[in-house]
Amino acid sequence: MNSSTSHPRRRIRRRRLLVAAIALAAVLILAFAVQQSLVAASASVSSQENATGETAGPPPQDVTGSVVAPSDADGVIRDGDEPTVFDTAGVAIANLDPALLDALQRAANDAAADGLEFRVNSGWRSAALQERMMQDAIVQYGSEAEAARWVATPQTSAHVSGDAVDMGPLPTLDWLAQFGADYGLCQTYANEPWHYELRPDAVTEGCPEMYSDPTEDPRMQP
Repeated sequence: MNSSTSHPRRRIRRRRLLVAAIALAAVLILAFAVQQSLVAASASVSSQENATGETAGPPPQDVTGSVVAPSDADGVIRDGDEPTVFDTAGVAIANLDPALLDALQRAANDAAADGLEFRVNSGWRSAALQERMMQDAIVQYGSEAEAARWVATPQTSAHVSGDAVDMGPLPTLDWLAQFGADYGLCQTYANEPWHYELRPDAVTEGCPEMYSDPTEDPRMQP
C-alpha cells in the first residue's frame, strides 16, 4: 500500500480516537457534575426548594422538633473542602472501613508518583445525611424510582456502613479506572465513575462487572 492511501487512513483513525476520548471526557464531566450537585445539596443548611416551591422533604429534626442541618459530624464534605484519603481527622475519612482506607492510601501513595492527589468528595455518611440526600434527589429527579439510580437509602447505603467512597478529581478517576483493581478498588456502578468499593479478589481476578446503576445491585433491594 502506498503512502497516498495509508496516510488518510491513519488520519481517520486518529480522528476516531480523538472523538472517542472527547466523548469519554464529556461523560465523566457530566457524571461528576451530578455527583457534585447531590453532595452540595446534602450540605445545605436549610430545606431546599425547586422551581415550583416544593421542599426537598423533611430535614432531620431533634427531639424538640427543631430542624437539624447536616454537619461535619454527619460526614458532610463541602464543595472546595475535599480532604485527601490521609485526612483522618474528619469522620468522613476516619469512619471508612479500615481495609478500604488502607487500600486507598496505598493507591494514593503510588499515584503521587504520577503527580496525582486523591481527593474524597464523599466518604462515610450518617444515616441522617443519607436520608437528606435521598430526599433531595427525589426532588431533583422527580421520583423515588429515578432518585434510586443515584442515591441509596440509609438502610442500604454502602456509605453509611463505611464501605464506599466517592473520589475525584477527574485525573484520579482515570488513574483508578486503569490501576484501581491492583489495590482491590473497583468502580461499582457504570453511571457513577466516582463511586469505589473494596473488592479484595480484584487484585488477582480483576474487578467484577459493574451494575448499570444502583437499582441493579441486589444489596440495594429493600
